[in-house]
Formats: sequence, C-alpha cells, structure tokens
Amino acid sequence: MSPRSYLFVPGDRPERFAKAYASGADAVVLDLEDAVPPERKALARQAIAEWLAACTPAQRARTVLRCQAVGQPGWAQDLTVAQPWAGVAQSAPQLMLAKAESAEQMAQTQALCALPVLALIESAKGVLAAPQIAATPGVARLVFGTLDFALDLGVAAEPAALAHAASLLALASRAAGLPQPVAGVTTAMQDTSALQQDWAWAASLGFGAKLCIHPSQVAPLHEAMRPSAERLAWAQRVLAAAAAAGGAACQVDGRMVDAPVIAEAQRLIDRA
Repeated sequence: MSPRSYLFVPGDRPERFAKAYASGADAVVLDLEDAVPPERKALARQAIAEWLAACTPAQRARTVLRCQAVGQPGWAQDLTVAQPWAGVAQSAPQLMLAKAESAEQMAQTQALCALPVLALIESAKGVLAAPQIAATPGVARLVFGTLDFALDLGVAAEPAALAHAASLLALASRAAGLPQPVAGVTTAMQDTSALQQDWAWAASLGFGAKLCIHPSQVAPLHEAMRPSAERLAWAQRVLAAAAAAGGAACQVDGRMVDAPVIAEAQRLIDRA
C-alpha cells in the first residue's frame, strides 16, 4: 500500500533521523530544501548520504529525499545523494521535487537520478500543469504544498482558497493512475483537533496521505484515517449481503447495494 504519512526531518539534523523512523510514519522525508539554510546544505547532503549507506534496507525503502527545485544552484548536487541507490529495486529511496511546475522538470530529474519522483506542487503554474506532471513516466505521486501555494496566490492557506486546486490534483492523480495525492502540513504541531479537521477536509477531496512536521502528529493522523467502528460494521453488512445475493442488487439498512457500494465497502475494510 502507498504511504499514509510523510514525516519531514531537516537533513542537517542527523541526530533526529532515527527518532523519525521510530515514529511510526510510513515514510520519512529527509529535507534538503526549506528546512536547511544555504550554508548548511553541504553538511545535510553528507549526513543524508551517510545515513542511507548505514541504515537498514527497510529504512531506506521508507526514505524520501526532498531536493531543491530544478534550476536552483544545489538541485543537481541534491540528486547525487540518492543516485547510488537508483539501481536497488526493493530498498531504494524516492525523491520529492520541490516547486514542481512541468513535465519537463520531471524528465530532467529522472535523467540525472532514475528514482521515483513525488512532485511537490506549490504554485498556480504547477497546479495547472498537474495532469501533464502526473502522466510523466517516473512520477510516483503528487503532493500539495499548501503553504507555498497560498503564498503564490496571495491568499490565506484556508480550505475555501485551496479547495479548487486540491480537487485538480486529486483528479489529475486519478486520471494518471497514481495513488491519491498527499495533503499539505498542519502547522499547529500539538493541536490534534486541527490535524484531524485538516485531514477530514483533504480526505473529502480525494487525498490519501498527509505531510507531517512533528513525530507527535503521526499517531493521531493514522487514527483519524482509520474507519470508525460504525462504518466498518456497515461495510461488513454490505459485503455479507452482497455475498448472499450472489452478485445481484440487494438492500442494506434500507438502501440499495450495487457494484459501487460494494467497492466502497471493500475499500473501507482494506483501509482498516
């Protein structure tokens, strides 16, 4: 299954790496972009390279390297950190390309480092190019950088201002056969209610994962993603009724059950 949670860790703080992998996050994003000041990026590259060489294959497979945007001075250098693992099938890291805005950028990144790319969409230009980006070979998933997107548009990072762009990313992902996109961060690190509200909104628009900025956000996020006992009980009733009907339409709780309803019930069981 695709990761549900992506936890950011500054690449120049190697003392935090092990704690991040022990947090329960499905993926750990070792950051070479915004979280690392320019004067420490070389140090961060070295720290990440050493970690990738020393960590377990399972940890490496959970790793995502967020590199700088195409055209930034350190972009190509960032990619060299992950390049040694490009030929390692089951335990290679992935890349997250900041400020993704075109299919050409995806191709350029793949040409330098042939690893799966998560395209971090952070601008109006990126949102409008999302269908082409999602359809580019080597792109594994779309990620919505909500804070930078709001800054690009000059609006507050609130649901009403983000909903249209979020829907476009979900549609582009589905049309290209990609996993559901990844929702942006919740900046209130200790506010579980805000995290849950943000996730409920993103899930309602078709997102399937979320970025985290602190280990304390991981467990509450996973709990919020778990279907409720009531929904699971409904799903079990639907599947039981469908099996008894032998594929014919039937009723559960006074409502018709047909193929889409059965598929939704199965999806809930799988998520649980």
